[in-house]
Amino acid sequence: MIKRKLVLSFPEKTVTKPIIYKLVKEFDLEFNILRAEITPDMEGKMLIELKGDKQRIDNAVIYLSENNVTVQEAAKDIIVDRDICIDCGACTSICITRALTLDKKTFKLDFDKDRCILCELCIDSCPVSAIKVNM
Repeated sequence: MIKRKLVLSFPEKTVTKPIIYKLVKEFDLEFNILRAEITPDMEGKMLIELKGDKQRIDNAVIYLSENNVTVQEAAKDIIVDRDICIDCGACTSICITRALTLDKKTFKLDFDKDRCILCELCIDSCPVSAIKVNM
C-alpha cells in the first residue's frame, strides 16, 4: 500500500460526474479529500490523497486523465526551518488539521506532514518566517 497526494483540476463538463466515487468502486482505492473548491464558472480543484496498490493508483490516474481531469503530483510541501523557529506556537492556533502542535512536555513545535493539507495558513502566522513552501 502506498499513498499519493494529487491535485486534480476538473473542467466544467466533469464537475457533475461521479468521478471520485469510481476511484473507490472500480479501482478499490481509499481517498481523503484534503481540499476542494469549485469556482463560479464551475471549474473544480481538489487536493486528494489516494491510498492503495501502486498499480491501482496508476490505473486510476489514467482513468482521471481519460475523463479530462488534469492530474498533478502535489509537489508543494510545507517545511519548518528549525534553525529559525522559536517554538512560539502561533502557527498551531491557525492549523485546522492539527498538523502543527506544541509538544506538551518539551514545548517544541511538532509538524506532522501527513496531516498537512497545504492550505498555507501557517506561513503568514509565523512571526519569524520559519514556515515556508518547498516546491
